[in-house]
Amino acid sequence: MTIRSEDALIALRQIQRKTELAARRLAQMAGLTPSQLVVMQILKDRGETSAGELSRLTQLKHATITSLTDKLVARGYVTRRKVESDKRKVWLDLTSAGETGLAAAPDLLQEVFEVRFNALPDWQQSMLVAVLERVSALLDAEDLDAAPVLDIGALDEKPD
Repeated sequence: MTIRSEDALIALRQIQRKTELAARRLAQMAGLTPSQLVVMQILKDRGETSAGELSRLTQLKHATITSLTDKLVARGYVTRRKVESDKRKVWLDLTSAGETGLAAAPDLLQEVFEVRFNALPDWQQSMLVAVLERVSALLDAEDLDAAPVLDIGALDEKPD
């Protein structure tokens, strides 16, 4: 292994570890996964929102949104309402308990990343995206389904 490939792997592992630590911190402080927190933030900002719209906004599969919201409903953080005229349509809304849980949660790692990334000049942003896409291709990961959520494990799993 070359020194450069070792340095690259160390940087990847540091990113992975930071993601794991942030997810663990969120689980300890708020009992939520990053994906659950993103859904709750959207509901807080938008009010009652359809499950389909949440799927589109989060770039998570509809089945993932369903599983994730099942857990939030069970905790009393979200309410679910079916439309009488179309039983397939489901509306979700944040409860007051959900707002309390949201307030107790630390900042998401992707929020910190977004602020710092957006502060970079356009050319550096473009360069970073190109490099990260290339790394993804090197690892044969470019076709994997992924959402813009820094999380570990399944996006709908229960936190440790």
